[in-house]
Amino acid sequence: MEDTINKSLRSRQVITECMRLEITAADLSTLCGLTWLNDQVINFYMNLIMDRAEKSKSLPKVYCFHSFFYTRLCSAGYSGVRRWTKKVDLFSHEMVILPVHLSVHWCLAVIDLKEKKIDYYDSMGGTNEGCLRQLRDYIVGEYKDKKGGAFDLTGWQYGAVRGIPHQMNGSDCGVFACQYAQIVSKRRKIDFDQSHMPYFRQKMQFEIVSCKLIT
Repeated sequence: MEDTINKSLRSRQVITECMRLEITAADLSTLCGLTWLNDQVINFYMNLIMDRAEKSKSLPKVYCFHSFFYTRLCSAGYSGVRRWTKKVDLFSHEMVILPVHLSVHWCLAVIDLKEKKIDYYDSMGGTNEGCLRQLRDYIVGEYKDKKGGAFDLTGWQYGAVRGIPHQMNGSDCGVFACQYAQIVSKRRKIDFDQSHMPYFRQKMQFEIVSCKLIT
């Protein structure tokens, strides 16, 4: 694993590509030490989560937005992201996962269409009710636009998920968000902590270079 990663970090070319996203050594290096992850790494990892779900017969069907989606939704409303799903039927998926970038902090939001809930995962314990409202309104607008009817919100729940592991520094939020995503996408229990971060950073580098999630 280490030899593969070190060789990739020395490369001056594009290291790997998945779903039209490319990763360079500079991108991969954001997973070294205590560096903040950049959008390219976050988005590439979301692609790997989708790719795993698409190739599995047992995992939930998942769609992942890129990090720019939520920023655009906040600045321009539904009309600003309406065309992002021109070729995608969100309602044919069990869950929709999106990274939430809050200037200098990464969080995660999950629209669980099967369980009728919108969950917010913040490794620093934030709640962000505004995000939950934005996503509730988005799913209503998306259904009206793509299905031509009113989305039934009866029984839906919204909130920040409690009892999840929190970061103990100011650098690992992106890694936490990615690990929340890949575990939640399998409907598994989140059971890691801060001590796992060095391992997860190396594991993510290998997964990105290999263009495949290990588990």
